[in-house]
Amino acid sequence: MNLKEELHGLNDKLEQFRRKLAAAEKRGDKGIMLQFRQEINAVNKRIASAKTQQTRELSKQGGSVVSLKFNRPLTKAEQADMGKLKKSVKGLVVVHPMTALGREMGIKVVTGFAPKEF
Repeated sequence: MNLKEELHGLNDKLEQFRRKLAAAEKRGDKGIMLQFRQEINAVNKRIASAKTQQTRELSKQGGSVVSLKFNRPLTKAEQADMGKLKKSVKGLVVVHPMTALGREMGIKVVTGFAPKEF
């Protein structure tokens, strides 16, 4: 299971525990309330851990992309025919500014990274 799916599942569990805690508070069931508070704390810790790991992986991936020797913004025509561009340039990595990697790297336009000039 990848990190994104794991985070999604953990957030679903957290929401479920919160709903059950609210129901237990309505009933005034102290034992169940304590149990769900503990569960919520445990899930919050796991979510924080998964987010940290996700950030670490993004930083690692961003570092490997930035280490490629050549980069330049892609024109609209190149973006329109990305398949042709990727076939013609060996080892091309395209980073869009709206993806997690693009936000992590701080790019403003669609940029291509490659080991040699293209």
